[in-house]
Amino acid sequence: MRSQMKRTNSQGKATLEERFADEARFFKAWVENPKVTGAVSPSGRFLARMMARYVDPASSGPVIELGPGTGPVTVALLKRGVAPERLVLVEFDPYFCKLLARRFPRCKIVQGDAYNLSKTLDGLLEEPAAAVVSSLPLLTRPDADRTELLRQSFAMMQPQGRFIQFTYGMVSPIPRRLHANGAMPFEAEPSPPVWLNLPPARVWVYRPTGSPALIQKEEGALILKLKAQTRKMRGEIRETRDRMEEGFRETRDKVEEGLRETRDKVGVGIRERTQRARRQFELQRLRMSNDPALRPAIALLRKIGEHKKPPRD
Repeated sequence: MRSQMKRTNSQGKATLEERFADEARFFKAWVENPKVTGAVSPSGRFLARMMARYVDPASSGPVIELGPGTGPVTVALLKRGVAPERLVLVEFDPYFCKLLARRFPRCKIVQGDAYNLSKTLDGLLEEPAAAVVSSLPLLTRPDADRTELLRQSFAMMQPQGRFIQFTYGMVSPIPRRLHANGAMPFEAEPSPPVWLNLPPARVWVYRPTGSPALIQKEEGALILKLKAQTRKMRGEIRETRDRMEEGFRETRDKVEEGLRETRDKVGVGIRERTQRARRQFELQRLRMSNDPALRPAIALLRKIGEHKKPPRD
């Protein structure tokens, strides 16, 4: 029985004994650094279910969980139907990372700073994320850090993606004035209060939005940029083609000139060798003759042959 209590099920759900250990470890982490941990105990299962219900398991792309701790929200996401291979768990505490790797071996565990999310996940995502589920203690951070976290999350999500954040406060943990002044337009939807959590909590869901005029302006700028890049690429292609054609013509002319020179040299050499061969043949034939009358002719051919020989180097 005791050995069975130490096991976790296939979805990473902790046994009663492990939950007690998680509570103790979580409380210790909160005492050591309350700004990082942000709570004295892990999220309750009712709060975890509320967060998971805003994630569509049928959507494509990875689901990023920030600050999973001991994994209660991870369990809720798995029960929701999210495949473990899609979960990317970003945890700062190395002890929690080891615990998560043991409980969720099929999930991707990343140890790093969630508030610098673009650097922490650089090169790790193969496609835009479907959602970012955050258990970070945002209220302990300055407004600038919260805003930057939301901005980086939106940048790596699909246009219809969601940033899901729980809070113990009654107001939005992301300053809503950012939406009001148009600095970073988004939609914010609060969940009903989760009274059964200790302490009671609420879930906020944020979606990126934009006015039609702003979207049209951005699309127009993007189209102009793409057209300029297309014109530049076409010009570079023409220049490369012209350089290649010029190089081909120069190479062809050099080859043809070399062939002509070689052909001329070969022709001259053949003619000279033929003439020398004829003279030698005539000289040899005359030498073989015993006719004294031919001796003057033989001497004359010898002189002509010596005169026509090419000078030695």
